Amino acid sequence: MNWVFWGFLGIMAFWLFQEFAGSGAEGTGVAYSAFRQQVDSGNVVSVTVRGDRIEGVFAKPVAQVSSGDTTQVTTFVTFVPSFGDRSLLDLLEHRHVTVTTLPPTDNSWLNLLLLTVVPLLLVGAFVLYSMRRQAGAARSFFAIGRSGARRYHREASATTFEDVGGSAGAKRELGEIVDFLKDPSRFHRLGAEVPKGVLLMGPPGTGKTLLARAVAGEANVSFFIITGSDFMEMFVGIGAKRVRDLFQEAKKAAPSIIFIDELDSIGRHRGAGLGGGHDEREQTLNQLLSELDGFEPTHNVIVMAATNRPDILDPALLRPGRFDRRITVDLPSSEERVEILRLHARTMPLDPDLDLAPVARGTPGFSGADLKNLLNEAALAAARRNDDHIRARDLDAARDRILMGLEREGLALTERELQLLAYHEGGHAVVAASLPNTDPVHKVTIIPRGRAMGGTHQLPERDHYLWSREDLMARLAMMLGGRTAEELVFHTVTSGAEDDLQKATNLARQMVLHWGMSPALGPFAASGRPAQVFLGEEIARRPEHSEATAQKVDQEIRRILDEASDMAVRTLESHRGALDAVARLLLEKEEITGAEVVATLTAA
Repeated sequence: MNWVFWGFLGIMAFWLFQEFAGSGAEGTGVAYSAFRQQVDSGNVVSVTVRGDRIEGVFAKPVAQVSSGDTTQVTTFVTFVPSFGDRSLLDLLEHRHVTVTTLPPTDNSWLNLLLLTVVPLLLVGAFVLYSMRRQAGAARSFFAIGRSGARRYHREASATTFEDVGGSAGAKRELGEIVDFLKDPSRFHRLGAEVPKGVLLMGPPGTGKTLLARAVAGEANVSFFIITGSDFMEMFVGIGAKRVRDLFQEAKKAAPSIIFIDELDSIGRHRGAGLGGGHDEREQTLNQLLSELDGFEPTHNVIVMAATNRPDILDPALLRPGRFDRRITVDLPSSEERVEILRLHARTMPLDPDLDLAPVARGTPGFSGADLKNLLNEAALAAARRNDDHIRARDLDAARDRILMGLEREGLALTERELQLLAYHEGGHAVVAASLPNTDPVHKVTIIPRGRAMGGTHQLPERDHYLWSREDLMARLAMMLGGRTAEELVFHTVTSGAEDDLQKATNLARQMVLHWGMSPALGPFAASGRPAQVFLGEEIARRPEHSEATAQKVDQEIRRILDEASDMAVRTLESHRGALDAVARLLLEKEEITGAEVVATLTAA
């Protein structure tokens, strides 16, 4: 409505200008009584009368009597009083003043326009605007059952498998879907049916959505994408209607792909809520199941979905004929991480001497999204240094920032605290470099970052998929090496070992409860699948073993930790000189490399 307001102001300004345009005519305004006096004295030569307006010329210049100014004027302007002056014309004739009369300015058409037509136009504009808003609201209300899926047409689906780093196994599985969408008759003539539903499972950030878009790009088909939460609405039945609308659109655009992200938001177990099972989410899931059953092979529509919680999905979704093709998109291996880094770094100015293989080895457990974020943080670090290239130190700083947090500046530590910190990290480094079943040390630092006061980073030579008991015991000894060094040198322990103790205890519990690495318990899994309260299972988790077994589990965890601690003590006592040398280097440099640790250990 802003245009109506400004239009009204413009019309009013124009009317005022026309109404008072004559007020700025040539001549100076004088009082009517002064004008009568000048006429009576014979000083007025001529006058021009236009309505109640009188303009004239003095025979001799006179002062502006009406304003009290002494300026002499020869022309004047005045107005006849509202009560009139019948003797004025006789007086003018008696003094032989030349009188000219003109018709008054006719503004009646403008007044009529302003008083009748313009208000009607303004009211009409307001009514039209209100009707359009109501019509828009009505359209929004009636369109509430539309799916709301974003459609990418064949020309816009430019993503292919070349744009997806790693995930070689998933690409091979999805290649069959691409072949079906390109040439479905190849399968139909043999009586084969391609899976109607493909479920991509894996941790967040592993590229499940990107893989789905790549399938659409490879097959050159339309791609409909929607999240599970987009089906839900406050009105009952809207979710089911949106499911029907989505599948109707996809059938019209066939061959096409429907991709439902975060399927677990609508695909959880039915009838498992604590307050009852008949709700909007279950109706939406039921409609989705019926639509999957309603597909015919000739429709050429593939339903793909992604989730990182396949364990909570309703079993009806996973039966044959629905999401019967399940593809795991796992975290990338070391070689795949190199490929992903190179893919994301295509448009980045990397240092020509930068080798991405060590970066990939130093980021185990990183997803594709994590690696992209790593490169972005490295680019920001290079920009802060005003450098033209991203270098190895930028990636190293980005890795520290992601894993440990920002560097804590202005933290004042005493000399004893610095020594304790140096020996603590030195203990981790010496144990890790001395034991044969540990990963090589990459860097040791006593620079506080985030909540950590320091850190000892290892660089795995390869990804680990199986862990032996010897590997895990060496890992536990490395975790406890910092606390052991404090006790060995200073005969005390500090709170700096809190995170080490938590990780070591959790690892020992895994060894006992899940991996059967306790001789006292043997090949026995004392811990089952935890109950999910939101699935309507037991609110209070039932114990799955007796109290005697629980006591034995605690004893075995304590025994494994004591064994690892004794291993760390023996290692540091036999390499005490190297521990002192590493601590001195840390106090001097604050950060040393793994090569310096190995050189110090060899020299000692």
